[in-house]
Amino acid sequence: LERLPGCCGIKVFMGASTGSLLVQDGEGIEQVLRHVNRRAAFHSEDEYRLAERRPLARTGDWTSHEEVRDAASALESTHRLVRIAKALGKRIHVLHVTTAEEMTFLAHHKDVATVEVTPQHLTLTAPEAYERLKGYAQMNPPIRNAYHQAGLWHGIAAGIADVLGSDHAPHTKEEKARPYPASPSGMPGVQTLVPVMLTHVAEGRLSLERFVDLTSHGANRVFGMADKGRLAVGNDADITIVDLKARRTISHEDMASRVGWTPFDGFEAKGWPVATIIRGRVVMRDDEIVAPSLGEPVRFSETLGG
Repeated sequence: LERLPGCCGIKVFMGASTGSLLVQDGEGIEQVLRHVNRRAAFHSEDEYRLAERRPLARTGDWTSHEEVRDAASALESTHRLVRIAKALGKRIHVLHVTTAEEMTFLAHHKDVATVEVTPQHLTLTAPEAYERLKGYAQMNPPIRNAYHQAGLWHGIAAGIADVLGSDHAPHTKEEKARPYPASPSGMPGVQTLVPVMLTHVAEGRLSLERFVDLTSHGANRVFGMADKGRLAVGNDADITIVDLKARRTISHEDMASRVGWTPFDGFEAKGWPVATIIRGRVVMRDDEIVAPSLGEPVRFSETLGG
């Protein structure tokens, strides 16, 4: 399976989330890492601790989501994951890191672990997001408080974070309207990633160069994509052109996703993507698709010629 066209590796859920993809015990993680050759990516939350804490969920109260899936659930899982990876000499990628303590810990284990952060966790904070957005703010791992968010920004400034991920996991408005904890976790994130992060650039939280690194160079370093990740002779001309002076308000109505909502509704964006070029051909200009899909399976250096 690892050698199938477009496959960058495998993803493992150590904590239960959407779907039935759980691998929760250390023996299972060891088996995965022993048999995988590519980099394995992990949703890192300790399922045993989550199971103990599920009774803390208060019906209809989304602020309790962060209590159920607390910071210790993530940190304990990441400690165990790194310990197993080091023992087996395997590379791992830790997805959507949400705690300050994880970021500090992972800084000392970059020899085996690469790190992802998301715009949602860098921008939304608890408890305000849950009080304002209710189910729209529910995702796994959860939106956390300002202390943990500051730790994530430190991870970006210190070079600990390698890549930005959208964690795009949309659900319908009707599904999200169910009272917690019956409401599903996950939110759309692809379309808003660039304007939200350009706003952070405009407000001085990271440089434009660091943003490019987190969205292009970083992904190439982590997964070894062939002919991607930088502008160079022989590489694919995949480019997003942005207007740094644009001022736009993100709204539900502008979302291309079929779910028709975004947690960033009303967000005042400072910067906007105005064109997309895929392999040298303009496919989006001023929010309109202007050419048919040109997508092809991404190739990876480890499987070329295999």
